[in-house]
Amino acid sequence: MSGLMERLKSGEVLTADGAMGSLLIERGLPTGDCPERWNLDHPEVLEEIARLYAEAGAQIVQTNTFGGSPLKLSHYGLDICTEQINVTAVRAVRKAVSADVLVSASCGPTGRMLKPYGDVEPEEISAAFERQLKAILAEGVDMICIETMMDLGEATLAVQAARSVSTTIPIAATMTFDLTKHGFFTVMGVTIEQAAIALAEAGADIVGSNCGNGIDNMVAIAEEFHKHSNQPILIQSNAGLPEMVDNQIVYRETPEFMAARVPRLLESGVGIIGGCCGTTPAHITALRTAIKQHRTG
Repeated sequence: MSGLMERLKSGEVLTADGAMGSLLIERGLPTGDCPERWNLDHPEVLEEIARLYAEAGAQIVQTNTFGGSPLKLSHYGLDICTEQINVTAVRAVRKAVSADVLVSASCGPTGRMLKPYGDVEPEEISAAFERQLKAILAEGVDMICIETMMDLGEATLAVQAARSVSTTIPIAATMTFDLTKHGFFTVMGVTIEQAAIALAEAGADIVGSNCGNGIDNMVAIAEEFHKHSNQPILIQSNAGLPEMVDNQIVYRETPEFMAARVPRLLESGVGIIGGCCGTTPAHITALRTAIKQHRTG
């Protein structure tokens, strides 16, 4: 154990990093290309991004392994490189940050749908996550973050796969919700209550949400998680919803706007606060500062 769970249970609130994809695009990642390919071709860029977030105040920095399962990599003909891609990503972050920064292994959806909605058996999904996570854990990380999940079946399989690979590694599991007139649901119809209960039963130590929402909706999501879970909550909000301006994607929530909502997140029991799409090192600095100010009164 990295001591992460003890820190959270003691009441410490940690700051996570922000977006990865938008920073890669700024540095030349072509639209539609595989972000994880850059683990092989441009590890120095991954080091730069990790360093920027650590310097901004992030205490948890994620690896560029969101799409690192062999099922996801197979869309680009890269499944044969699964181990190399995941190992290189961990090494890049470790090289860039100091020993007191926790390294979190990002693990996203496989891009395939489970039967009966899709064509993949649960065993194939589990095997894909296990292969990815074995490579990551052999290299050494402080936690696993299973994120941006919409299918509770796939999410629980990912958590179970992570727990089968390690009985001690802290596991966070976050899902993406949409606001409807009946409340928050994933696109697969999963409620926050269902997610909180099922993810914990599968073996997740930390639950929460990332992506798909700006900070105000994330406050409401955090409050709902707090009603249905006694576990630490992780929230990584977008900097608002994306808009197209002059053929460029723009996120309008400023660092100051997001930081102003930190007290409400803390009141909802959130233990880890970071950013998702559209957030930058400046957003992370503002969030870290707001957490410190709230804690010191």
